[in-house]
Amino acid sequence: MTTMPFPARDYLPVLRELTGAFAEALRVGDPAAKVPDCAGWTLADLGTHLGHVHRWAAAVVTTGEPQSQDFEAGPGADQASWYAESAGLLLDALEQATPEDRCWHFGGTEKTKAFWFRRQVHETAVHLADSGSAYVLDPAVAADGVDEVLGVWLPRVTRWHAAPSLAAPLALRTTDTGDAWTLHPGEPPALGPAAEPAATAEATARELLLHLWKRSATPPRLSGDTAIAEHFLRAPFTA
Repeated sequence: MTTMPFPARDYLPVLRELTGAFAEALRVGDPAAKVPDCAGWTLADLGTHLGHVHRWAAAVVTTGEPQSQDFEAGPGADQASWYAESAGLLLDALEQATPEDRCWHFGGTEKTKAFWFRRQVHETAVHLADSGSAYVLDPAVAADGVDEVLGVWLPRVTRWHAAPSLAAPLALRTTDTGDAWTLHPGEPPALGPAAEPAATAEATARELLLHLWKRSATPPRLSGDTAIAEHFLRAPFTA
């Protein structure tokens, strides 16, 4: 079983490794290559997006206040170096931050800087998968990403999408880490105590994480009332 979330500073070495792998994907990849799970994007578009997200998050962490998102400025000819610089700005901001300090963020959890340590790990992990990198994500990190979707994004889903409906309790389980979550009906559905589920969805932590983010992955194995699980899992949960 995975203890989630991790202590904030435990995310830093993970983020450093993920951003390094993403920079390498930009260095060796074809900038014009299509990104199948990000409609209309190329690898260059993906790199520009993630670099700007890092710079924006670094400014939020540094000031503790909301910041405007300026995603218009291009990275120039050497995108991999620009991205590495962007990641460095974020890592420096997080290194210098006190996780318990007050800070704006868009989630439904306590408004502290700790949010951004976790969020930027999973932002990078999902986009690293988008890049086509062969990087192998630690299953415990992937399980924590599932927990973030269900515990942070899903409660705020109505900011971006209609709340997904759930007719009866649904269990999500990871086959490699032994973690489990029970979602209960509500507006939107919410995590709650373990209960006898009407349906169960099982996959590896990475596959489940990518499935929740609507990325290409082996779909979860469903049991029980599969129609309940299928209906819920088709819904968008994230921005």
